[in-house]
Amino acid sequence: MTRNAPTAMSQAAAGAPRVPKRVAAVILNSLKGGVVPRIGLPYITVGREAEIRALLTDLSLIADGGASFRFLVGRYGSGKSFLLQTIRTHAMGEGFVVADADLSPERRLQGGQGQGLATYRELIRNLSTKTRPEGGALGLVLDRWVAATLPSASADSGLSGAPAGAAPYATTSGANAPAPGKAATDAEQAAHGRAADEVLNQTLAPLEELVHGFDFTRMLRAYRSASIEGDDERKSYVLKWLRGEYRTKTEARAELGCSTIIGDDDWYDYVKLFAAFLTGAGYKGLLVLIDELVNLFKIPNSITRQYNYEKILTMYNDTLQGKARHLGIIMGGTPQSIEDRRRGVFSYEALRSRLTQGRFAAEGMRDMLAPIIHLHPLTYEELLVLIEKLQQIHAGYFGYEARLSEGNLVQFLQIEFGRVGADTHLTPREVIRDFIELLDIAFQNPDTPVASILGSVGDSGGSGLAEHSGGTQPSGGSALVTPADSGRDASEFAEFKI
Repeated sequence: MTRNAPTAMSQAAAGAPRVPKRVAAVILNSLKGGVVPRIGLPYITVGREAEIRALLTDLSLIADGGASFRFLVGRYGSGKSFLLQTIRTHAMGEGFVVADADLSPERRLQGGQGQGLATYRELIRNLSTKTRPEGGALGLVLDRWVAATLPSASADSGLSGAPAGAAPYATTSGANAPAPGKAATDAEQAAHGRAADEVLNQTLAPLEELVHGFDFTRMLRAYRSASIEGDDERKSYVLKWLRGEYRTKTEARAELGCSTIIGDDDWYDYVKLFAAFLTGAGYKGLLVLIDELVNLFKIPNSITRQYNYEKILTMYNDTLQGKARHLGIIMGGTPQSIEDRRRGVFSYEALRSRLTQGRFAAEGMRDMLAPIIHLHPLTYEELLVLIEKLQQIHAGYFGYEARLSEGNLVQFLQIEFGRVGADTHLTPREVIRDFIELLDIAFQNPDTPVASILGSVGDSGGSGLAEHSGGTQPSGGSALVTPADSGRDASEFAEFKI
């Protein structure tokens, strides 16, 4: 790091935009709790230029009618979720619809007890747009599509006036006789309505050619008709069907007259239908974000795991072979959940052969167009910029003058990087959590010099750490207790990998 870098960063921080208190509270509370905030990400985004540039290229492809599939691979706390949320925010700002979900034991890609459908429901529940970034945008999207398919206001106003020659006929035909001018207007309105229906049919025709497209377009027509007629109850039934909330076909038939429902086996087909449909509502496409792939790695039954990996293969093939349009899929997972040959994604040979890195990629020359993007640790300089931003947000939220000098920030990072195994195991999550804790303690103890707070941690855990070469030191900064120090048998600490 250059000597004048802190000065440049201080100048940048001084000119940084003021963060609203509500946003600052979300940022600080989320980061201290180890989770990614849903709002305010532009204020704290640092680094990841190559990764973001690659994913933005995918967004351009999706907007042009193509499809993309990516894996984001990194250790816990390395920034996978943060990068996913950053792309999510940017995609919504660019006119995309975004759906995100975290996998769990109850939410998988495939399952015999509704786990796959549970993932679909979570995706639709979190459907977000620029004007509805918190999720729940399904109704908004459908209403926008209905408005786009209705006759324009200008056309309606043109039809509402009578023809120029209507008045003489109206005055000579008697009070109870139909006015020829009005009859002509009604005829024109009927013709215009037929033309609008023809345009609607042409718009929905490509969707009907897709798998389950007939049922999907039938629901769209039902929603449009209910909107025109003001039938809110029927609209709610259609929304319920599109969200996959009907448990039995009998229930759907009674309320909608439809004998099919979205289920575990075909939910992904409806995701593709949504992606193709959204362009008709004025959006550029659909971006699907699925995090926590490690929950597939943890499935104890090997056959169930293989079924889930087979679903990933289906998604991968559809996007890269052009079977899906206006659809982007990004999945996040740990290196073990992807690369483990026994339980990870690579245990499915068809996926391993497609995703394995080639022979020409090397350190410093990564292929950012490959299906798998490996997240490397943030550099020392990037972390320094990040904690500088966090201090400004913290000081602005609590209304005090920032106390940590440039030297204090450098000393803090030296303590963090002095941990055992920090070169390979230290993650941004740990650094951020420790730094916010330091800011809170310094704020609550204004009479205690910051240097003494940092010095107490550095004296207890910073000396001699470079002599050790394994493990991770606890975040409190205390010296690592080795088997030799504790007097216990070293064999208890050995690890074996088969």
